[in-house]
Amino acid sequence: MAERAKRADPRPAPRLYLVTPRLGETANFAPQLAQALGAGDVAAVLLRLAPADERSLINRAKALCPAVQDRGAALIIDGHADLVARAGCDGAHLTGLAAFTEALDTLKPERIAGAGGLSSRHDAMLAAEAGADYVMFGAPDESGERPAFAAIEERVAWWAEVFEVPCVGYAASPDEVAPLVKAGADFVALGDWLWREPLSLVAAAARALKLPEPAS
Repeated sequence: MAERAKRADPRPAPRLYLVTPRLGETANFAPQLAQALGAGDVAAVLLRLAPADERSLINRAKALCPAVQDRGAALIIDGHADLVARAGCDGAHLTGLAAFTEALDTLKPERIAGAGGLSSRHDAMLAAEAGADYVMFGAPDESGERPAFAAIEERVAWWAEVFEVPCVGYAASPDEVAPLVKAGADFVALGDWLWREPLSLVAAAARALKLPEPAS
């Protein structure tokens, strides 16, 4: 796997990665999503869906695809790699190295394959070597637990220093956005908290992406 080259030119500016609530339907959520997409530079939306039959999952994703993709953002479905093409999504986010590896043949090379829930540095490196389009650090697990934020910052900083594959840092609150940018995240994921006030909170997160230049 390629190491991040030491370059004189600055790294690209970080961008936002929105994470939806676990949706049982999408019609009422669409206006909130439109507000959020219009409030900042959003690269992707991770669509999390409540359990349902296959046809319902596909229809929910299809209902939101135009709103996301017409804004130039990618719609990434959480899991369900086998539904990505039929739902018109741009890719899938897989939790855990085993699930990611199993989904690769379904997604590559046409679709985005993202990896999260990586329990060790070694797993993150293996996912990247296998072809991950990004790795995510700091997202809560199914029980809502996540590492201490200092450990997440350290993992992001290590990755940004060494590896070329983009890194997503998960912000569990507005106060975590700027520290993740400073640590070197290429994308900052905004969780459930942003949907309380999507317009203002995404706009504030977008401002936090623009850290001041260090004094010369």
